Amino acid sequence: MKKIVISTGGGDAPGLNAVIYAVVKSAYRRGWEIYGSKSGYKGLLDPEELIRLTPEKIEDIMPLGGTILGSTNKGNPFAMPVENLAGEVQIRDLSDRVMQNFKRMGFFCHIAVGGDGSLEIAHRFAVEKDMPVIGVPKTIDNDLQATQRTFGFDTAVSTATEALDKLHSTAKSHDRVMVVEVMGRDSGWIALNSGISGGADAILIPEIPFDIEKVCDKLNDNDLHEKHYGIVVVAEGAKAKGMNEALHKEKNEAGRQEVLLGGIGEWVAKQIKGCTGKDTRSLVLGHLQRGGSPTTFDRLLALRFGGAAVRMAEQENFDHMVALSTPDMVPVPLAEAIKARKKVPVDSDKLMTAREIGICFGD
Repeated sequence: MKKIVISTGGGDAPGLNAVIYAVVKSAYRRGWEIYGSKSGYKGLLDPEELIRLTPEKIEDIMPLGGTILGSTNKGNPFAMPVENLAGEVQIRDLSDRVMQNFKRMGFFCHIAVGGDGSLEIAHRFAVEKDMPVIGVPKTIDNDLQATQRTFGFDTAVSTATEALDKLHSTAKSHDRVMVVEVMGRDSGWIALNSGISGGADAILIPEIPFDIEKVCDKLNDNDLHEKHYGIVVVAEGAKAKGMNEALHKEKNEAGRQEVLLGGIGEWVAKQIKGCTGKDTRSLVLGHLQRGGSPTTFDRLLALRFGGAAVRMAEQENFDHMVALSTPDMVPVPLAEAIKARKKVPVDSDKLMTAREIGICFGD
């Protein structure tokens, strides 16, 4: 009997449980066993953290947000933070232990569900350790170049759009400008889609460095049309022209400085208040965008990813990622999948539509 192990790594996203559901159901139809590794590779580092997944155990998980396996974005076995007897944290390579447990448990395939970071680790296992790996793309940011869409994105956009709809009424009641910071890292997909759908006055995205004075001009222009409030959507990775340094940095486990996104919404709100004199507030939607039940679109997309991953395992099409290429699910080499992030094209139809209906991008 063939045995598969599945892991979910990186940030959580609506639809992860639907992927697990599809993998388990599809595997059992083939007479295979399926195990889940808790918190990324934790189950492969310690087999006691492996969960036997059966159709009975996953029967009701499809509409649930999050992941029943847990997730982590600090679980790279090639650089795992380990505390020694002196209480000091050291970075160790535990990849060989992962492979020993993988072989000892008799797994023939690892289905790794994650974003670019998790998929890069999976690819490294495939190349350096000869692990049979199949990747499933997961990110609410929709920034993986090799697939047209990732599950979780539609839910995140729906959450952000619903928030913008509600903010219109309170902003209008107080003649107030509301600055809403959304996720997306270095890509503006969530900000663009929710901002257009949610009737924003300005959308600030990483792909277009913005001039804060032009944003203020747009908000002041609202007064000439008897609109005395405003909605500004800011992607967490957006930067003003000349803003080269990130607002926040922190040390990672290895002691190196890394960028910590967040805070740009508050900065924009302060600038707008100083420039226009308008009562301006900032709101960070944050992890609200990751939570909740997946939309119908994301649920179906996640099921398709899971089913396709098992088909690829059956064909032994390893070191590949499942990708959506409408209307099909196709295999893409992991090396290609992680090579570049997908950015918003500045000449896209969506941007042109936004400009034509009067939305400002600060350029």
